[in-house]
Amino acid sequence: MAGIEPDSVMGRPVEPDADEPVLAEFRADRLVYWRSHLVMAVVLGTAAGLVLLWQGNPWPVAGPLGAVLAIGARAAYLAPEALADVWRLTDRRLIGPAGRIVPLPQVALARPFLGAVQVVTRAGDKHLMKYLADPAATAARILSAAGKA
Repeated sequence: MAGIEPDSVMGRPVEPDADEPVLAEFRADRLVYWRSHLVMAVVLGTAAGLVLLWQGNPWPVAGPLGAVLAIGARAAYLAPEALADVWRLTDRRLIGPAGRIVPLPQVALARPFLGAVQVVTRAGDKHLMKYLADPAATAARILSAAGKA
């Protein structure tokens, strides 16, 4: 099977310089990934079932069943890509997937956000680090390295 080439718009992976020590690596957590999709399936399935009940549908169970199947298929399809994301924190910058680079002096804010970490730069650029095992500790580590804590 032929491999799919990434789109050039998405950027290319960036490695730290030879003299740039990696202070921490933040990887997507498989359990957090599946738990977030389970919560999404339950919430959206419940909403779909309630809408079908409100409309007087004789088979309201189709809503939750369809939501669980659709979100489960989506989660299984996107898991290899989402779980491959690695963010590296060095003494100079935060290096993310697809060539994302945030110089530490440009970090204005790093905060837990709905189970992820949102990094905001002074220019207003926002980067979302998803499916982390401990978002609060990750945000604190980034702010500490940036000299903000």
